[in-house]
Amino acid sequence: MERVAFLLEETNERIGCLLNPDSLVMRRVAGVSPRRSSGGPLTGAGLRDDPLLYTGGGRTELDLNLLFDVSLAGSSIQTDDVRDLTAPLWNLAENTLSASGSQRPPLIRFVWGKSWNIPSIVAAVAEYLEQFTANGVPQRSWLSMRLWRVNEPLKEATSESRPFPTRSLPPKDMNMPPEDVPAERVRVHIVSKGERLDSISAQYYPNTPTADMPSLWRLLASFNNIQDPLHIPAGFLLRIPPLSAPGGLTI
Repeated sequence: MERVAFLLEETNERIGCLLNPDSLVMRRVAGVSPRRSSGGPLTGAGLRDDPLLYTGGGRTELDLNLLFDVSLAGSSIQTDDVRDLTAPLWNLAENTLSASGSQRPPLIRFVWGKSWNIPSIVAAVAEYLEQFTANGVPQRSWLSMRLWRVNEPLKEATSESRPFPTRSLPPKDMNMPPEDVPAERVRVHIVSKGERLDSISAQYYPNTPTADMPSLWRLLASFNNIQDPLHIPAGFLLRIPPLSAPGGLTI
């Protein structure tokens, strides 16, 4: 089985583990906290529970325990001090200078086969050392790590990842229908992933004869300045004009 590894996002460096963990603990902390005032927590004799402040967000944590031993085969580092094997993982909890100039722990990915690929930071490290030599050099380490999941890093858009090109309206007209269509008669639909104009037109113009349906998706495309109707990004605000709009049906 593929070994657990930590990939550093900024340098693409890979830090592997000597052995895979026997267990992994996942924990979710909700985005809430007790309400407080300038004088301390908000409490009252008639309250069964502390009032809560819903902060949003929250935190997802992963706890894992790793074993390192200088006598085990498979390490690329030959040493008598097990701390030489665990030092790269300790350093993941140290602040470093990021590309933006701020100090923070390095952004990593916890990778284990095809099941785990989690962007995170190392929030805490603890190490239990044993099997010391006569000179006080440890040869075995039980290493505990706590990871906090972070948002996926934003990647610079490339020609392959950019959405399809569209013909934009002038800013002053971005949210307004054509002058000959009253604004109060235009509805708005938020496009979901995989939705097509023909299914949307069937939803908003349910009583239209089947023979006239092709002209309706063309109406939506023309009214919204869409050049590629087969690739509409999720979240696109699609304006739904009345059938009497230019290019529609006469009713």
